[in-house]
Amino acid sequence: MSVSPRRRRLTAVAAVALAALTVGLTTGCDAVNKALDCVQTADSIADSVTDLQQAVENAANDPTQADASLDAIEKNLRQIGDKTDNADVNKAVDDLDKAVGNVRTAIRNGDRTPDVSPVTDAAGELTKVCTK
Repeated sequence: MSVSPRRRRLTAVAAVALAALTVGLTTGCDAVNKALDCVQTADSIADSVTDLQQAVENAANDPTQADASLDAIEKNLRQIGDKTDNADVNKAVDDLDKAVGNVRTAIRNGDRTPDVSPVTDAAGELTKVCTK
């Protein structure tokens, strides 16, 4: 039984349309998944920033808590940076990374109560760019 040329053409067109639809849906899902990853990681960073604020307040009791909080923030920043190609997100990640580095340097230089407001501000900006 032979298949008519018209039917072959319709089958080919349908296959191409299905492939295009699949690519479109996959790309859309990838974008949604990246955004969700960004938001979830930004949320984890917000928790780490809260931990950092508490650690700085309690630095006299346990100075290692601040380092642990800074480590957690840096780990989460690497996760976001590896998963996105969004320029705004990358800038927010870089700004937060710089703020974390400044706090770490202040602590290493003996500052028992470093200003963590730049970290808080940068984390807020990251959350904002992840959700827009």
